[in-house]
Amino acid sequence: MTRQAYRRLTRYGFFMLFVLAPPLDLFRLDLTLGHFILLGQDWTLGLDPFLAGQAGPGYAVWSLLWRGLLPIVLVVGGGLLIAWQYGRLYCGWLCPHFSVVESINALLLRATGKPTLWEPKPVTRYPDGQPITPSRAWWPLVVLAVVGFALLWAVTLLTYLLPPALVWGNLLNLELSRNQLLFITVATVVFIIEFTFARHLFCRYVCAAGLFQSYAWMANRKALVVDFDIHRARSCADCFAACDTVCPMRLKPRSLKRQMFACTQCTACIDACETVQRDNPAGSLLHWVKGAQAWDKSRTFGRGRSCPSRIPPTAKTGG
Repeated sequence: MTRQAYRRLTRYGFFMLFVLAPPLDLFRLDLTLGHFILLGQDWTLGLDPFLAGQAGPGYAVWSLLWRGLLPIVLVVGGGLLIAWQYGRLYCGWLCPHFSVVESINALLLRATGKPTLWEPKPVTRYPDGQPITPSRAWWPLVVLAVVGFALLWAVTLLTYLLPPALVWGNLLNLELSRNQLLFITVATVVFIIEFTFARHLFCRYVCAAGLFQSYAWMANRKALVVDFDIHRARSCADCFAACDTVCPMRLKPRSLKRQMFACTQCTACIDACETVQRDNPAGSLLHWVKGAQAWDKSRTFGRGRSCPSRIPPTAKTGG
């Protein structure tokens, strides 16, 4: 199984988990009950005995630490520790929003030749050299994907707050309450706008989970990073910037780490370079590196001085 096939499996699997977690009572915040549901069990702060006068302050403090603070520390601390070592691994390999980003990008590429509406020029070839022939016939699928994903996200988010059976039952029977209808309508419209115009921009500049992962990653100059073999840069001369065109976040994989702040470690650029250089005995110019090998990629980050491009002019003109 290739890297991208394995990544699609993890992404689609996590997307299904994201949608099914509330109906299966794996995780949700039930506003009607006033507490979380975790793995089918009520998860509260456990303060009822204290409020009823049956337990002292020590019990209350312990309950707050055990049921409130500890889960937050484990989730947030564990996530930041993973990000410090591996960057936005969650974004590229699990995040359900990033699955939407890549899915719509792929459809829009077939419809317009551009993965986003803001590209300065269309992509002409896939990494394997096959030409891209845009067709308006793909536009209905683009619209269906945008609206479908937006509606699914709106309804799913509501099921994290209200009993899923109630939400889905009311939706299927067209009996949504005023507040339910208002939430789903507004959220769907917002997601349609975001999925159409600002999918990767949201990931890069707005998503708090992504930003905190990036900050943790940038603080570690030896963290996992996609590195460009500058000593073989001339091999890029005959390339059509395949690594740039396939990046879902619209980054430049051959640049320094500080210019790859939002990299999701999806390895699309690495796979593209491997495809382009498949007949080159030396192989791909892009690789995952970490530790001492990653230091060069981030050696100028935070030093307060300008950083010249690492790509020779011959490589720039070709790719």
